[in-house]
Amino acid sequence: MAIKAVLFDLDGTLLPMDQDAFVKLYFGSLAKKLAPLGYEPEKLIGAIWAGTKAMIKNDGSVTNEEAFWQCFDGIFGTDARKDEPHFDAFYRNEFINARGACGYTEKAAQLVQAVKEKGLRCALATNPIFPDIATSQRIIWAGLEKEDFELYTTYENARFCKPNPAYYQDILDKMGLKGEECVMIGNDAVEDVAAMQCGMQVFLITDCLLNKGNADISAVPQGGFDEAIAFVKAL
Repeated sequence: MAIKAVLFDLDGTLLPMDQDAFVKLYFGSLAKKLAPLGYEPEKLIGAIWAGTKAMIKNDGSVTNEEAFWQCFDGIFGTDARKDEPHFDAFYRNEFINARGACGYTEKAAQLVQAVKEKGLRCALATNPIFPDIATSQRIIWAGLEKEDFELYTTYENARFCKPNPAYYQDILDKMGLKGEECVMIGNDAVEDVAAMQCGMQVFLITDCLLNKGNADISAVPQGGFDEAIAFVKAL
């Protein structure tokens, strides 16, 4: 079956990243921003992790946004969501501090351009645990624009997370595609390789490869950006 679309991961794929350093900068800046509102840093960070786990476990009954805030409210009280505008302000302003843990390569845009030159559809399948405002910024950090993608997933518009195959199936349904018509390009041996369960081909970019479980990925096409571009051109 002919390939019609390419899906991309963002963090560690199109946007080179030291994940541990990114989390440290992100949480540190967020805790500092919200401390004046009475949020104790350790409890706040614990609540963010708990909310993230709630999104990862989401069964599709609510959006990831609702799954997060239901968990967060359960920790800080039912009126905690009144502070959501302060979270939004953080993403508009201080979130950029986390860019210090990210790299940049012009080859990311070249890879996306190679997909377009093949006449293929393009989507950003980044794990939807961030709001649109944060995802939009990280797209820009990668040297790309939201308009480069027909669809990009955020916690507002998604009901599942990686590595749940339902996350990928939801994208396929929204785009009217079959798994066999798509390629997923990512960097995570678990989260991105999960797309194969929906019939997709997978290519792993190894610059920031994540394989915490030491999975056998020898049969998965992989390499740097040059190899990824060659892979796309050969589709």
